[in-house]
Amino acid sequence: RQKVFGTKSRPRLSVYRSLKHIYAQVINDEEGRTLCGASSLKIEKSGLSKVEVAKIVGNLIAKEAISRDIKEVTFDRGGYLYHGRVKSLAEGAREGGLHF
Repeated sequence: RQKVFGTKSRPRLSVYRSLKHIYAQVINDEEGRTLCGASSLKIEKSGLSKVEVAKIVGNLIAKEAISRDIKEVTFDRGGYLYHGRVKSLAEGAREGGLHF
């Protein structure tokens, strides 16, 4: 985490992508606390592609962050290229109301 750092006023939105699932967390690095998180584990995925599921996870993390009065975040793509599922999650979070 040399370049992307989350503060109390602007926490870090971290993305982890596995072969089957995608995870997102909002993290305050100053305190070392995870403020909220969302994943594709509990989403009904029948007939949806992984990119569509990632967009839903982006919306979920945005709703949860906004309910905790977090409106601005720093996006941490975790070394993954910004396309496909990572891009879809970011777009879903933006549509949900997060600014980054």
